[in-house]
Amino acid sequence: QVQLVESGGGLVQAGGSLRLSCAASGRTVSSDAMAWFRQAPGKEREFVAVLSWSGGNTDYTDSVKGRFTISRDNAKNAVYLQMNSLKPDDTAVYYCAAGRFIVRLTAHYPYWGQGTQVTVSS
Repeated sequence: QVQLVESGGGLVQAGGSLRLSCAASGRTVSSDAMAWFRQAPGKEREFVAVLSWSGGNTDYTDSVKGRFTISRDNAKNAVYLQMNSLKPDDTAVYYCAAGRFIVRLTAHYPYWGQGTQVTVSS
């Protein structure tokens, strides 16, 4: 059973930076893709970024390209989301998710963390 624990959220001013961490345990081939999603109040959960443990391939939603970077530390079984130039629109609960394939659909990720709040003030 894959377990995911996020950390690193908080309150930051617009233009600032945060780094989210996701610690993964019980990882298998069925959890090769590690993704970040976010959900703002009253909105659906949306894809942010994804990375492959095995190949390092990445994908980002357009609104975060050039500002966010997803990375991994195989030795620590951790995935990170470095968020720079944050905007108020980035305010959301951020979730780490694990699945088999590099896709953007929430339905393809069976494993989820509890989420961490990111609030960007203007």
